[in-house]
Amino acid sequence: MVDTVSKEKRSRIMSKIKSKNTELEISFRKNLWNKKHHYRLHYKITGKPDLVFVSKKVAVFIDSCFWHKCPLHHRQPNSNKDYWIPKIKRNEERAKEVNKTLIREGWKVVRIWEHEIKDNQEKCIKNIKHYLM
Repeated sequence: MVDTVSKEKRSRIMSKIKSKNTELEISFRKNLWNKKHHYRLHYKITGKPDLVFVSKKVAVFIDSCFWHKCPLHHRQPNSNKDYWIPKIKRNEERAKEVNKTLIREGWKVVRIWEHEIKDNQEKCIKNIKHYLM
């Protein structure tokens, strides 16, 4: 299937997609902070986690369903497949490599899908809390 918008418009659309500080991420962080779970943002360790609890060595990644190929919601791109398929595959591989490296360095890694936060923030917070104990 061919893209329904011009290359220029698709480029403008894609350039607006944020990699950090999305509305969902900010809302989740505020909820977490209000529950007295204090974290550091974008702490400089392997993989650049979204949230880091330094004293507990817990790294939290919020993975987007599209960019990280969520098994429930990922839709294969219909255009420019030669670009997108390898790009998304590499994101999956990188996540596995980052997990292994951080675990080897003594970190606990928590990966949360964006849809999990949308569906039930409290459950996601409980999941993180489990690693903080």
